[in-house]
Amino acid sequence: MDITPDEIYVQINLREYKKKGGNKTELDKIKADFLANCKLIDIPDSNISVASYDGNDLSFIWRRRKKDPDLFLAIVYQIKFSNTKKIDELVDKLDDEATSNFSITHTSHSKITEYRKKLKIMAVKAAREKAAYLCESVNEQLGQAITIEEPEESANSDAHSENFKTNNVFQKERLDGNDKDINSIGYRKIKLRFEVKVLYALK
Repeated sequence: MDITPDEIYVQINLREYKKKGGNKTELDKIKADFLANCKLIDIPDSNISVASYDGNDLSFIWRRRKKDPDLFLAIVYQIKFSNTKKIDELVDKLDDEATSNFSITHTSHSKITEYRKKLKIMAVKAAREKAAYLCESVNEQLGQAITIEEPEESANSDAHSENFKTNNVFQKERLDGNDKDINSIGYRKIKLRFEVKVLYALK
């Protein structure tokens, strides 16, 4: 079963920076600007979380900062999107100096459990249909199901890491000499697969 994801998880790496001849842009300002831009394009706070703070140990980072005031701090945010159009809107507003990486980490669907259940039912029905015509080939009749065995499922949420746009995330792509509006392109579908082993009696 192929389903179009409505949960696209993106990680954005933000880091302090200093332009030549200028002052360092502090992480507090970078964070404030980033969150303000998220609100500007209607990304709810519930869809935004902090993935890491320059190595996950914030207290260690601040101790290092006291010893080395010129240390550049970093933060990684994770945002859940429902479509690629909203991702593009955020890309257009990101600070290209502060953003060191922008990547899609994994995708899923809000009704993934429901789809899995439906797929399992389809698999069991297909097993019965196959068993029925195999019985006919040996002049037997299909009896009751004795066991239904579910193989162990993999975490098939299309989990993978893939750069949506990295480093130069703010530049428009030019394909075949023409600017393509990537807003019109959806993310690749999630492929769900389920197998079942059913043991039937013959009669």
